[in-house]
Amino acid sequence: MSNITSNKRSLTMKKKIRVLLADDHAMVRDGLCRILEDTDDIAVVGQADNGLTALSLAKQTEPDVVVLDYTMPELDGLAATQRILDLLPKTKILILTVHDNIQFAVRILEAGAHGFLLKEEAADQLITAIRNVNTGKIPISPTIMEKLTARLRRGGKDKAGLDSLSPREFELLRHLGSGKSIRESASSMCISESTASTYRGRLLEKLGLKTTGDLIRFALEKDIVS
Repeated sequence: MSNITSNKRSLTMKKKIRVLLADDHAMVRDGLCRILEDTDDIAVVGQADNGLTALSLAKQTEPDVVVLDYTMPELDGLAATQRILDLLPKTKILILTVHDNIQFAVRILEAGAHGFLLKEEAADQLITAIRNVNTGKIPISPTIMEKLTARLRRGGKDKAGLDSLSPREFELLRHLGSGKSIRESASSMCISESTASTYRGRLLEKLGLKTTGDLIRFALEKDIVS
């Protein structure tokens, strides 16, 4: 049974920004709570240790902001973002991750996330990021912004061909890169094995590769793993 905590009293604090924290590491969640506990305008309404729990708890608490880890069991940050926003289109999603890969940021923002922050930046920037995302701004990690700026100066083109991938194709590539089989990847993505195989074929064609092994090596070389 997943660990779930909910502070119903905080739901009555109408003037506070209601925040749901989702990360599979308890120490990280505890650290985030400590960062937020001294604020007078932010209330943590719940915590989740995987994507499915985050989805369930978001439905229960209807938070203003979900601080969501990119890499979680059951349902990863990309899929969780899409499903939470399907249920709660007014909720803001702030991704908090260790991944400083620009493709991760681009894909999650394309999926509807409203901000992207690195965990190493949380101590200094999390509170401001939550406040900004709640008012409609889009806080982006300075590290990611530097990489994006460098890419734009090169003409904005991705020589690896990753820009041509759909969000679901990119998601499958991440799962394959982490060592999952097509069947395991399909299960993680909540799609059929046949659909996953179709995505695999498109990946091979778009990236100019021949085998699943080539896809795995490509994902590892580009640091695209779950």
